[in-house]
Amino acid sequence: WGGGGMEHPNGSAAGRPDTCFGAFNASGGRSHAQTSITSPWFSTAFGLIGLCSNLFALCVLLSSSRKLSSRARSSFLVFLCGLVVTDFMGLLVTASVIIPYHFIRFPWAEVDPGCHLCNFLGFSMVFFGQCPLLLGATMAGERFFGINHPFSRSTNISKRRAWSIVGMVWGFSCLLGLLPVLGLGRYTLQYPGSWCFLTLLPDTGNVIFCLLFALLGIFSVLLSFIFNTVSVVTLCRVYHDRESVQRRRDSEVEMMVQLVGIMIIATSCWMPLLIFIIQTVLQQLPASGRIQMLPTETQKMLLIYIRMVTWNQILDPWVYILFRRAVLQRIYPSLRPRPSVISLYPVLNPSLRRKLTSD
Repeated sequence: WGGGGMEHPNGSAAGRPDTCFGAFNASGGRSHAQTSITSPWFSTAFGLIGLCSNLFALCVLLSSSRKLSSRARSSFLVFLCGLVVTDFMGLLVTASVIIPYHFIRFPWAEVDPGCHLCNFLGFSMVFFGQCPLLLGATMAGERFFGINHPFSRSTNISKRRAWSIVGMVWGFSCLLGLLPVLGLGRYTLQYPGSWCFLTLLPDTGNVIFCLLFALLGIFSVLLSFIFNTVSVVTLCRVYHDRESVQRRRDSEVEMMVQLVGIMIIATSCWMPLLIFIIQTVLQQLPASGRIQMLPTETQKMLLIYIRMVTWNQILDPWVYILFRRAVLQRIYPSLRPRPSVISLYPVLNPSLRRKLTSD
């Protein structure tokens, strides 16, 4: 997200390692402000495109949810709505701080000497960054159990329960984002002086928080990959089962296509940053206590990886918008609905099968 003009974090706070200032080298002054990597147009363009895309996706999801009677599909749409709302609010909150900075160019150390604004922005970056990864893993897990254990009562999630799960993910991410405020690690102003994030310096608190953030994100991505892979294999078995019940329903396939799209986008956008965070803090561990400022190249690479992460919030809503049956069938009219996952269980009692099919 970060971008915009360079500022000198002047004042007494800038030289103190326990504040949110002084973690990046501002000695280059404003001469770097016009370089492409710090152009404010990146943040402005990304913010506007992302906000419009998520608003459009939210309208599409709300319209679709009113027409559904399937509990599995409606609960899945609740998770999608939670993901869209998270992406939209993440862009809105961060843009409300970063974009005005481009026009006002306020001296951060003078306006926010107590680091309250910096802590809020850093918390927002962590909270709205970790939420989509956790929600993606939650959705993959819900579909995994819904596809592989379709007759278990525990897999029938109501809308209220689905929203409760989304709320739990938000609460967990909130606790994670509050750790630096509570004393574990700290948020610091990042290059080029327009945004705040976790600190990649090799002291104990920062290392623990950085590793916790990065490893949790990687774990969420890997969990999504495992769940989605097994679910896709299961659906392929349904597709090729010649003795399957020919009930024309392909919502499972539609949901899995969307989930795989979300997973691919999250992996492509987030894994470079998460690996970079782990690599940076581990490489600096031998110099613990002697490094008080990030190298210039590290600062620039962090900004580039954050820009890549922003594409996750921009591309996610287009997965919901484009990968829907109504859209796909217009592009490929030859597409036909597929059998239900119920066809994997041909030995069920016929009356039970008729009841489940009617449901």
